[in-house]
Amino acid sequence: MIEFRQVSKRFGSVVALDGVDIHFPQGSICGLFGPNGAGKSTIMKLITGINYPDQGEVMVRGAAPKAQRQLVAYLPEVDHLYPWWKLAQAARFMSAFYPDWDESRYKGLLSFLQLDEQMVIGKISKGQRAKAKLLLVLSRRAPYLLLDEPFSGIDLLTREEIANALIEGYREGEQTMIISTHEIDEVESLVDRVVFIEQGRIQLQDDAEQLRLKRNQSLVEIMKEVFRNGSQQV
Repeated sequence: MIEFRQVSKRFGSVVALDGVDIHFPQGSICGLFGPNGAGKSTIMKLITGINYPDQGEVMVRGAAPKAQRQLVAYLPEVDHLYPWWKLAQAARFMSAFYPDWDESRYKGLLSFLQLDEQMVIGKISKGQRAKAKLLLVLSRRAPYLLLDEPFSGIDLLTREEIANALIEGYREGEQTMIISTHEIDEVESLVDRVVFIEQGRIQLQDDAEQLRLKRNQSLVEIMKEVFRNGSQQV
């Protein structure tokens, strides 16, 4: 379980998070939804221990994130792979660095995503790079998977392939997956729980299916209503 307790974070004069309380249940797929600049990436970086809260507390399995880094597989929005690497080199680096690397899982997802190990990272399309980054994260057996804007700037068909790979790679009950995105349509059917955030404040968080039943709306419709009308905790 991951918990945020009254967490605030500033970057200079910018308030990234303002007194945030969040609960990410163990073994669930959580959608972290909001517009660009809402605070989604800040939440991800606090969970990984890259950043630290100015106020409040972040807990991963009851401990500070810094002590739990090996439990977290993180896909940042920025392109972090060396452009001169072949995909096979990136995989060897990951397998040496992370003891939870699963080689058979890597091979299976490599085929599923139709990627070639001899691809040079800097010479493939943006969509292929997005799939390569996802492959390397999903090939770990980490209890926590953090995916920051995995659909950003890529075409519709590639987004569908990535969504399918998330289903293929997820170990239900064993892993907690947090998907940060404003492309809600792509993950509407995947998520168990949703957190809507805007301007550093949580507007709504709840079980996804319960929300749909109570409001008789899709998650996209709910998000539009919540952001239009302000905080509506349920």
